[in-house]
Amino acid sequence: MTLLGVFLVGFLSLVPSTVVHGEGWIDAHATFYGGGDASGTMGGACGYGNLYSQGYGTNTAALSTALFNSGLSCGSCYEIRCANDPKWCLPGSIVVTATNFCPPNNALPSNAGGWCNPPLQHFDLSQPVFQHIAQYRAGIVPVSYRRVACRRRGGMRFTINGHSYFNLVLITNVGGAGDVHGVAVKGSRTGWQSMSRNWGQNWQSNNYLNGQSLSFKVTTSDGRTVVSSNCVPSHWSFGQTFTGAQFR
Repeated sequence: MTLLGVFLVGFLSLVPSTVVHGEGWIDAHATFYGGGDASGTMGGACGYGNLYSQGYGTNTAALSTALFNSGLSCGSCYEIRCANDPKWCLPGSIVVTATNFCPPNNALPSNAGGWCNPPLQHFDLSQPVFQHIAQYRAGIVPVSYRRVACRRRGGMRFTINGHSYFNLVLITNVGGAGDVHGVAVKGSRTGWQSMSRNWGQNWQSNNYLNGQSLSFKVTTSDGRTVVSSNCVPSHWSFGQTFTGAQFR
């Protein structure tokens, strides 16, 4: 191999393998958790709570550190297929939404239990969806994955929690790229105000918004923005959920 060839191979090995929406397949591994009814997948580090009522069901995954992006990947969608293991793989592919974090286990080696240790790209799937691509007894299988567009029914949902001067808005059911990277809120008596991400897909505003109709401007990782104008009426209360526009 020429010196240039050696340089190129070395350089490419350092390039992050994060995939932009709809591009080529990347190698990873997958395990499962949560039990046969996926009850153990509810809640999670993205803040979605009951995944059934939020519309995600059992087609969900917890992402390793290398994929989770400190929570910014919450809501992103991945097509996954079992690869190169004819003993355990089943045909076909699945599409899952990132709803949780698979933490590293530094007490175990990466190839023997520390499946989610950095820099591994790993999906801890709900058990029901894992069994669509691999046999239960496999435990862990090699997979290929790629980012895909999220297809959602209805509009984005905004659940307003917190209290006056601390508005914590959970954003769910986001189509397109799925992972929200920026949010702004506008009251009927205010201009647009940027919100900060508190955790998962909970976005925070410390402004007094009580008694105002609210609009939201949501931007996803691909740079697209959708505005949901006056999707929250002025008589809203904390704990309520409202539906806005959607990425198409």
